Amino acid sequence: MVRDSADTEAFIRLLSEHERGLYLYVMSMAPQASDADDILQEAKVVMWRHFGDFKLGTNFGAWARKVAFYQVLAYRKRKQRDRLCFSDRFVELVAEELKDDESHLEARYQSLASCVAKLDPEHQRIVNLRYEGGESIEAIAEAVGRTSGAVYRVLSRIRKSLHACVSLQLDKNLEDGEMV
Repeated sequence: MVRDSADTEAFIRLLSEHERGLYLYVMSMAPQASDADDILQEAKVVMWRHFGDFKLGTNFGAWARKVAFYQVLAYRKRKQRDRLCFSDRFVELVAEELKDDESHLEARYQSLASCVAKLDPEHQRIVNLRYEGGESIEAIAEAVGRTSGAVYRVLSRIRKSLHACVSLQLDKNLEDGEMV
C-alpha cells in the first residue's frame, strides 16, 4: 500500500500524541519494561500497517490500545514457557480497567519515578538492574556483592517502601485536588 505524505503525517502526529499513554497501558500488562518496549514496538508496526483501516476523526487512542492489547496477547503466547503467566481473562480485565484511565497511570508513573529518585544510590542500582535490565536475582547479587537471599530481602523492603511512598504521594495529590 502506497501512503501519501498526509497519511504519514497524520499517523506520526496521532502516535506521538498517544505514545506515552500507550506505553503506560502496555507497561501495566507487561512483566518488565523491556517486554513493554518490545510489545509497543510491535504494536506500532501493526498500527502503521493497518493505518489505512483507521478512520481519521475517530478515537485513535482507543484503536491504538486495542492493537496494543492484541500485541500483549501475542507476546504472552510466545512467552508461555515463562514461570509467571497471567490468564488471558486477567489481562482482558486489566485492559478494560485501564482503557479510560491514562491520567491515573501517568500520576502513578510520576509518583513512582519520584519515589525511586529518593532511594539511596545502591537501592536505585538494584531496582534498575532488576526492573530495567531484567537481571536475575543471582546476577544482581554478583553485581552488588551480596548473597541472593540478601538481594531478595532488600528488594522486598524496597518494594514496600516504594508502595508506601507512591500511595502517600497519590493520597496527597487527591487532598490537594490534583487529578489522579
